[in-house]
Amino acid sequence: MSVRDKYQPVIGLEVHCQLLTQSKAFAPDSTEFGNLPNTNVSVITLAHPGALPKANKKAVEFSIKIGLALDSEINRYNYFDRKNYFYPDLPKGYQITQDKEPICKGGQVHIKTSEGEKVIKLNRIHMEEDSGKSMHINEEHDTLVDYNRAGVPLIEIVSEPDLRSSDEAYAFLTEIRKLVRYLEICDGNMEEGSMRCDANISIMKKGSTVYGKKVEVKNMNSIRNVQRAIEFEINRLIELEEAGEPIVSETRNFDAGSGTTSALRSKEELNDYRYHPEPDLQPILVSEEWLQSIKASMPALPRELLLKFTSNYGLPEYDATVLTDNKEIALYFDEICKSTSNYKAASNWMMGPVKSYLNELTLHINNFSVKPAQIADLIALIDSKKVSHSAAQQTIFPELINNPSKTPLQIAEEKNLIQESDEGMLVGIINEVISKNPAKVAEYKGGKKGVLQMFMGDVMKLSKGKADPRATSALLAKALEEA
Repeated sequence: MSVRDKYQPVIGLEVHCQLLTQSKAFAPDSTEFGNLPNTNVSVITLAHPGALPKANKKAVEFSIKIGLALDSEINRYNYFDRKNYFYPDLPKGYQITQDKEPICKGGQVHIKTSEGEKVIKLNRIHMEEDSGKSMHINEEHDTLVDYNRAGVPLIEIVSEPDLRSSDEAYAFLTEIRKLVRYLEICDGNMEEGSMRCDANISIMKKGSTVYGKKVEVKNMNSIRNVQRAIEFEINRLIELEEAGEPIVSETRNFDAGSGTTSALRSKEELNDYRYHPEPDLQPILVSEEWLQSIKASMPALPRELLLKFTSNYGLPEYDATVLTDNKEIALYFDEICKSTSNYKAASNWMMGPVKSYLNELTLHINNFSVKPAQIADLIALIDSKKVSHSAAQQTIFPELINNPSKTPLQIAEEKNLIQESDEGMLVGIINEVISKNPAKVAEYKGGKKGVLQMFMGDVMKLSKGKADPRATSALLAKALEEA
């Protein structure tokens, strides 16, 4: 048994997602990313005396949507709290958040592991506002502050410490990102900071029920880096435990360049944030009517579509997983299936030629010129043996992209690609090919069955590629046996 096998990692994640509202959580300022510093601000963002906040209804709706998607209990009576602490990028000196009464209680996230599906329980999802951003210019002593991000609406998704490996953490974050993108409430771009994650990590001996001291790791700008940081911390904590050295409960920073973490500040003493209800905001009541209208606006979610694709369409789980990774791809595929019953062929076209073309041009499926029904028509041409698969993929599909107003059949006719399956015509070509190659016929009869491919090639040349391969192969084998 390795040293690593003696220990069980225990991981909990806190995921912050910026909500895709046009205005801030409690102010009318724009939330657009990338604007010039300190242009998305107002007297409310800058906490001028007498400026009063007003809750953003759309932010509340988005928070309820993610709660419904994650099977959380929706809190009908919501109020905001003040979390008091000073940072230069927090203009008010406090953050408006939710403490004892989050908008979503409990919930669960289904992840796929090497051992199968696992359910990760959630503690809560609460609403809050983001802080500004401090910036440090090289060789400058001063800290610059951009308040554009201050007040942007956030949700914080807090898991229970149910994760047991860095791989599970990776799967958890991937699922969260997929969900917020399906719901269109967050773009999930960790590189831009619109989705951020803090990881709480501890270790305990296998078989133990007592959690060890935890460390919190921050500053991870990709799902892969979260996985790397957790893996580094697990190994570091095990080394400390094996050496008999104390584990300090602290906040640590992750360096993506070196793949290591370093201490930021101790967590031995709990911060006293002096939470108290926000006096400037009235409680928000979520009525049954409002809740039902939000439920009615929910899109099909990845798990629902995956079940539909495997159960209704009979796809392998691998295909269904790939197709549901992106909402627009999944919906495009679903549209194809409304016009064809050859669901596997539709899946192959989506995962093959369509995705290859989109990836090559870094094109979004919404900007793809070919309609789902046209892909279904292309599949029908192949299934009816009117065109070969190679002709469809290599000639008709590219032409369809350039001329989407045409039908696949029109292109096939214009390019003279309609396969010939008339037995009389094929037999005539086959007999001509056989009569020109008596030596090869003898080789075939002598047991060299591979010669059949040579004959197939000659028939295809004489027919200018229009001979139906299946019909030709059967007729050719019969003719050679009788020759």
